[in-house]
Amino acid sequence: MFGRGAALVAAAFLGLAVAGPAQAVVGGHEVDASAYPWLAAIGSPAFPLRAGGQFCGGALIAPDRVLTAGHCAVLAAAVPAALQVTFGRTEMASGGGITVGVKSIRVHPDFHPSLFDGDLAWHHDVAVLTLSQPVALPTVGIGAPHGDSGTVVGWGATSDDDLSNTRLHAATIPLRSDEACATAYGSDYDPAEALCAGSPVADTGEYDSGGPLLVDGKIAGITSWAKGAAQPGYPGVYARIPALDF
Repeated sequence: MFGRGAALVAAAFLGLAVAGPAQAVVGGHEVDASAYPWLAAIGSPAFPLRAGGQFCGGALIAPDRVLTAGHCAVLAAAVPAALQVTFGRTEMASGGGITVGVKSIRVHPDFHPSLFDGDLAWHHDVAVLTLSQPVALPTVGIGAPHGDSGTVVGWGATSDDDLSNTRLHAATIPLRSDEACATAYGSDYDPAEALCAGSPVADTGEYDSGGPLLVDGKIAGITSWAKGAAQPGYPGVYARIPALDF
């Protein structure tokens, strides 16, 4: 799930192309979007490979602000209107929900990639989308990671071998120690700006990038990257959420 949602992300931006993989919820169960009214599907009409053009997730943190991964938005920063955000859609192929445009994009100033085992890993992987108009929906709060587990939600692939899923899934995944991620990823994992979660049983995957890692109903991290999905020895990496004043 390198760049869980980054693999074909650039193709969504007016036909641009770039390398760098993505991901989805593995080992989860189907859920209805009404349980997560603030959950955003981020996509583009120019991305025909996925229903609704969806390639990333996000979360409504203010009536006109969506929190997502930096790698989901950086290539559209100069053309924010290339993106659209949809709320309230359980099955991306079914239509419905609320879809709004994007007016501007702010990517963390320290956002950058590195290479791990020949693939892209992301650092300070945070962005905020300003919507073209506010939406009358509940927002979600931001909290600190704690305890033993969290919840991930997304429309992504349910395994490394099956990218066809477009229905919303959720899974409970274990929070892992910084040592586990450091062992897996070495210097490409920085606990100052990321945290670790997931297992071979449950994980995020392709097209889940930018979606939330929830702890006690609040966003504790942003789905970012990993080596594969639910790969033994390679937990998922989630961006920590900084003060959003960039």
